[in-house]
Amino acid sequence: MTDKKSAGRRAWNATMKALMIIGAVLTITILVFVIGYIFYRGIPHLTWQLVSGTTSYLNDTIGILPNMLNTLYFIVLTMLIALPLSIGAAVYLTEYAKKGAFENIIEFATETLTGIPSIIFGLVGMIVFMQAFGLKAGLLAGSLTLVMMITPIIVRTTQEALKTVPDSYREGALALGSGKWHMIRTVVLPNAIDGILTGCILAIGRITGESAALLFTAGMGLALNDFFTAMQSSSATLTVALYLYASENGEVDTAFAIAVVLMIITLLINFAAGRIGKRKNK
Repeated sequence: MTDKKSAGRRAWNATMKALMIIGAVLTITILVFVIGYIFYRGIPHLTWQLVSGTTSYLNDTIGILPNMLNTLYFIVLTMLIALPLSIGAAVYLTEYAKKGAFENIIEFATETLTGIPSIIFGLVGMIVFMQAFGLKAGLLAGSLTLVMMITPIIVRTTQEALKTVPDSYREGALALGSGKWHMIRTVVLPNAIDGILTGCILAIGRITGESAALLFTAGMGLALNDFFTAMQSSSATLTVALYLYASENGEVDTAFAIAVVLMIITLLINFAAGRIGKRKNK
């Protein structure tokens, strides 16, 4: 009887292991195929003129330099606003707030907000920031809309990272005479830096890949603007430009070239965040 149970257990384990291997191989295959196809279609059309130039219908030129700068502007401004709010909220909920109905409601709300379609955030941003507050379509209205989108992501990931820090670290710091905030700043946050960086990477990825919400609030402008001019000027990011060239202008080859640029930017951001995390750990 025992031998039969052992044989059945071994067969079950072998089956589950095989299914996991198949799932992993299938996932990697799909990922490699998608990335490879994008590079295959996009690299031949990725030229210096495209990357460094601007779009001009009079001169019949296409350039994505304004869109690259706009994407950078959105990342910088959105993270500058969202990071203090998100990390502060996560620290309060984890370290200061009493466990009860209030914290449960906040956590439920943040989890719900992470699943709301981005186009709804765009609609809300247009109504609130542009119609109610009188902002024009541009960097500021778009960034404020993106703040609403990424704040729940950073709050939840930061909360989970803070919860992984052992309570013995907190108790040891307090026993040595450290104050509450000093303990959080010097003990808890440094030990949770990996989780916080993960939330930041997810947030930056959401900003970089967002298009639906920005169509409502940032506009479709392809002109080259500096940071302050873009605040109240229509400014299309790379994803919005990809949508415009692919669907509105029929420039599919240009859209694939923009997709290659987006993937390279994403890889560079992930690499930089990983390097920062390793340096912080040291």
